[in-house]
Amino acid sequence: MNIAPYIDHTLLKADATLQQIDTLCKEAYKHGFASVCVNPYFVAHAKNWLKNSEVKVCTVIGFPLGASETRVKIFETACAIDSGADEIDIVINISAVKNGDWFIIYEELNSIAEICHANEVTLKVIIEATLLTDDEIARASAVCTEAGAHYVKTSTGFAGGATLEHVALIKQHISSDVKIKASGGIKTYDFAKQLIEAGASRIGTSAGIQIIEEANQ
Repeated sequence: MNIAPYIDHTLLKADATLQQIDTLCKEAYKHGFASVCVNPYFVAHAKNWLKNSEVKVCTVIGFPLGASETRVKIFETACAIDSGADEIDIVINISAVKNGDWFIIYEELNSIAEICHANEVTLKVIIEATLLTDDEIARASAVCTEAGAHYVKTSTGFAGGATLEHVALIKQHISSDVKIKASGGIKTYDFAKQLIEAGASRIGTSAGIQIIEEANQ
């Protein structure tokens, strides 16, 4: 399997440097990864580095807790798009999920989706599946679909990682035009391949080079 086009080459560490972002972009360009995923501070820099390539620039919103006010997430999204982001990975309001505040969740995600759709930007919603029950995963996945998300994403990687079971469960509760991004704890080619076979269309990982090397073997 040519796994490179599935990979969002990710560096979201708090102490990331410009030199590390340059390396990330260089690796993504060399291997033909789907995107680089960086914190908002680095979006403009990554966009400039990759301006003559097909590699997308992805960034995170409301990361990693999802607890920012809706107006803050909206403003953060608009700023990221203005800086050149091609893809937005936004963390769902996890507390609202736990409280069963589904209308609030829908309104927030739909507001973000409208901005993304208007700017032809891909929207991925991180539901942080490891913190949710199966019923909450199912409902959250359905609400993401209804609100206009392009992807449902399993995890931030800060509270646990992707599982085959979560990917399969999400797949059952999204429409055919919504995709899945598996993220968190994906360190090997075999696991990445299993997640893709389970239904994931993107793999978010900081181990993209290791995965490619294993695939080539």
